[in-house]
Amino acid sequence: MTIKTDLREAFLSYFEERGHKRVPSSSLIPHGDPTLFFTNAGMVQFKDVFLGHDTRPYKRATSSQKCMRVSGKHNDLENVGYTQRHHTFFEMLGNFSFGDYFKEEAIAFAWEFLTKVIDISKELLYVTIYKDDDEAEEIWLKHVPRSRIFRFGEEDNFWSMGDTGPCGPCSEILIDREPSGKKMSKEILASERCMELWNLVFMQFNRREDGTMEKLDRPCIDTGMGLERLAAVLENTQGNYETSLFMPIIRKIEELSQRKYLSRYKEPPITDVAMRVIADHVRAMTFLVADGVLPSNEGRGYVLRRIIRRAARFGRMLGIKPPFFGALADTVIEMMGGVYPEIVAQRESINGAITAEELKFSETLDKGMELLTEKFDEMRKGGIKCLSGEDVFRLYDTYGFPKDLTRDIAAEAGFSIDGEGFERMMEEQRMRARSAWKGSCDGGTSKLFLEMGGGVATEFVGYTAMQSEGKVLLILKDGCETDFATEGDKISFVVDRTPFYGASGGQVGDSGLVLGDGLEIVVEDTTRPSPSIFLHIGVVKSGKISVGDRVRLEVDEERRRSIMRNHTATHILHKALRTVLGEHVRQAGSLVEADRLRFDFAHFKALAPEEILQVEDIANSCVLRNLEVEVKELPYAEAIKKGALAFFGDKYGEVVRTVSVGDFSMELCGGTHVRRSGDIGMIKIVKEESVSAGVRRIEAVTGTGALRYLQDLESKLGEIGSRLGVSRSDVVSRVLKLLSDVKRLEKELQSAKRGALGDAGREEGFMVSGVSVLARFDKGIGTSEMRHLSDVMRSKVKSGVVFIASESSGKTSILLAVTKDLTYRFKARELITKLLSSIGGSGGGGDEMAQGGIGRAVGQDELKDALIRAIGGE
Repeated sequence: MTIKTDLREAFLSYFEERGHKRVPSSSLIPHGDPTLFFTNAGMVQFKDVFLGHDTRPYKRATSSQKCMRVSGKHNDLENVGYTQRHHTFFEMLGNFSFGDYFKEEAIAFAWEFLTKVIDISKELLYVTIYKDDDEAEEIWLKHVPRSRIFRFGEEDNFWSMGDTGPCGPCSEILIDREPSGKKMSKEILASERCMELWNLVFMQFNRREDGTMEKLDRPCIDTGMGLERLAAVLENTQGNYETSLFMPIIRKIEELSQRKYLSRYKEPPITDVAMRVIADHVRAMTFLVADGVLPSNEGRGYVLRRIIRRAARFGRMLGIKPPFFGALADTVIEMMGGVYPEIVAQRESINGAITAEELKFSETLDKGMELLTEKFDEMRKGGIKCLSGEDVFRLYDTYGFPKDLTRDIAAEAGFSIDGEGFERMMEEQRMRARSAWKGSCDGGTSKLFLEMGGGVATEFVGYTAMQSEGKVLLILKDGCETDFATEGDKISFVVDRTPFYGASGGQVGDSGLVLGDGLEIVVEDTTRPSPSIFLHIGVVKSGKISVGDRVRLEVDEERRRSIMRNHTATHILHKALRTVLGEHVRQAGSLVEADRLRFDFAHFKALAPEEILQVEDIANSCVLRNLEVEVKELPYAEAIKKGALAFFGDKYGEVVRTVSVGDFSMELCGGTHVRRSGDIGMIKIVKEESVSAGVRRIEAVTGTGALRYLQDLESKLGEIGSRLGVSRSDVVSRVLKLLSDVKRLEKELQSAKRGALGDAGREEGFMVSGVSVLARFDKGIGTSEMRHLSDVMRSKVKSGVVFIASESSGKTSILLAVTKDLTYRFKARELITKLLSSIGGSGGGGDEMAQGGIGRAVGQDELKDALIRAIGGE
């Protein structure tokens, strides 16, 4: 059996044949779930189903879910590489029942698959159950003798989604990896000798806030089995890293490092640890980037950065010259691209992002390691065993060393680190940042909306209307709730129905007017503090507004239409960029305003001028075709299947809003758009730049904004033509001629200057300690002229020291040269350092030539005396 494909396929096919819907792996970024950093289990994409907030057209499902864990019982980042079972990225095989089958079938399925389908010996398998789960024990007794069933408490065999909500007992299937013939015990089961293969969770209760448990009407099944562990069992390897899931990567690392992987299970050598770390981490970084995570200093991006930097440091330990992650990522893509096509599609993004971060860290790694080496030497001399939190923080803040990386390096040198001290300094830094930040709103407003829950909601009608009526539900003044507001008050308010778009998805909020009986409010902005609440922010110009009032809301239509043109243009530009640069391009952020648009996208080098022109041509061709912009609501899976692109950072439910520009582009989007592409008028890119490693940014204007931009360029071109005395059409040729003339004149001036330098009357020759010295004291000589003159003077002196001093703007520049035959006796850099240190200057250079300066005008006699002293005379 080929583990990397057949074992996974065997599992999915087994459950598919038993009525389970094969569901593709969801993203490592758990959309719609702010409680999770990464998708860490197969059940994450079904969480809302288990909670009763969502339904699916199937009652049974199976998946192979890509997972990411960087903390927890088996996944602390610093343990990866040192043990055989710790990983950051892994795959979890799972089968699920949503109110369909329960314990009987779940247990039978698991036992049959392990013992019959993949033929694991029953004699090696043991079962754990929750201490009070008699029902599970009765079912298991149909498959195994009582001596193979062990009861454990809540910590080991009871699972819950949180402090409240669905929960229930679980049953684990473990395998004895070192059978000895002795009777199994709980202690042995909990040791490294036995490995958990499969966890069957029986969700049969709902835990209330008071801790009481009530039975669920429709109990569910959630199971999870690590593919890596299962592969180790079937391939009979010492651990996960020796399986076919990892060895092709490790073989590539061996090739790059010219070292051998020794694959020792107990106390592996540091070379083995390094190879395991790199192999694990390169899988993680490959899949993280493919799912839209890029290295940064916060959130998921910081986790990726930690992983890349930790792997880079171990690569340095193995002597691998960076960059090398790209080659390893290619190996991962070749191994797993057939199952996860997204990593194939994102190959260029993956290689670009991880290589850029690898090279960036390589620049500071040496400096950080040098600092650590010095600290370790000091600590050894002083008998200190723990690196201070201040030093750990300095390495993080100055050199980008994550805490766990410093901990690894310190441990290898026999030291520990003060983790608590580091965290204190981190918190002090956060407090300084918070005190320096000056925001426009306090935490009270956000807290207020959180407390509201579903009590206040706004119906948005702005997709089809620019005006509507609504009832005032809430008024806030100075961040506090109030019953009314009067003329001059700055307020925020919520109505039950609005045409005003609340800022989200990169699109800014609407502005306009709110009118009533004697009331006029100028709305300056609209925000969306929660998905169902639209908050209008403005000033009461006249009259009074009270909770319960009926008001008329009128969007600033001209501004909104400009925003709509720019928003639809971002979709068109996205498609045009992918067409010109490649399918790896995807959105990494956007800003849609009335007067411009900004679009960030994954790409790893600056766009050439011809590429920008291509993008513009394709985008404007779409505009000229005047394609219909069609909005539809579709099931998420159907929309993605039809080719819809998902925007960075957005969260999507089962039903999504799609925006199609004819047959040109299709995206998931909640923003407002024009009706036809021709409404945009024109798209003009005005700027292209780098945002961060692997992310580029374009800014563009459309419609009247594009017209004004071109008119401004025309005006400037006309002014230049007028000053040059030529027509607009001749400006370029005239400027090129002027540049050519300037270049010619600069050469003539340089030649004239050098001719003037040939005046030997300013040169003075003398002997110092048997050495010929030719000196020149001048004014206004530039660096290039001094170098040219030194060559001429060295040819004159043949053997000796050349000295040139030039005064300009109250400062003195010095050049000192030594002919090659005398460098055994004098070094130019040593002479100039000695000379200038005696008169308040500084300089440096090589053996034959050195330069420096003094921040004041120095007389000829003082300079000559200093030169004589430096060479060795009186």
